[in-house]
Amino acid sequence: MRVLIDACVLYPTVMREVVLGSAAKGLFEARWSARILEEWARAAAKLGPEQEVVARGEVAALGATFPDAIVPEHEGWQGRLWLPDPNDIHVLAAGVAGSCDAIMTMNAKDFPGNILAEEGLFRVNPDAFLRGLLEEAPDQVRGVADTVLAEANRLSERPWEMRALMKKARLPRFGKALVSKSL
Repeated sequence: MRVLIDACVLYPTVMREVVLGSAAKGLFEARWSARILEEWARAAAKLGPEQEVVARGEVAALGATFPDAIVPEHEGWQGRLWLPDPNDIHVLAAGVAGSCDAIMTMNAKDFPGNILAEEGLFRVNPDAFLRGLLEEAPDQVRGVADTVLAEANRLSERPWEMRALMKKARLPRFGKALVSKSL
């Protein structure tokens, strides 16, 4: 499955690391556009110039890890597409241009299912998507989540438990499923 990842999924670190870690395991094909990556960097800049530098470094690293993920801009398609928020049309255009099956976003209201379906796409929420991947490939997804948890614990001043970390990352059901699968 080919999935276009919106900036709102790339920006939060833990969510991004679990999603992209799953893609790196070959569980799905990740796609994005240069504009989506720029939105991520600008969102990080709101936390300070040093965070923008970090984000731009991570963006550059994505190019090496996922060399086929970037979808070229197709401005002509944006003129014929419509979404409730015109600022999101570029995301839909990238999904269509990238021959994606789905758009992964936290922004359900601005990506109505009927409009996406007209373009052969559907919307996926990262929490539900990761739960599905956990069902399909439990060992691989658990390995990704364990790596993310270990890194969070290495960088944090306080210890994290899996469920609490995933809840903070806006992946509460995924975190619950990870904990219940390990029992």
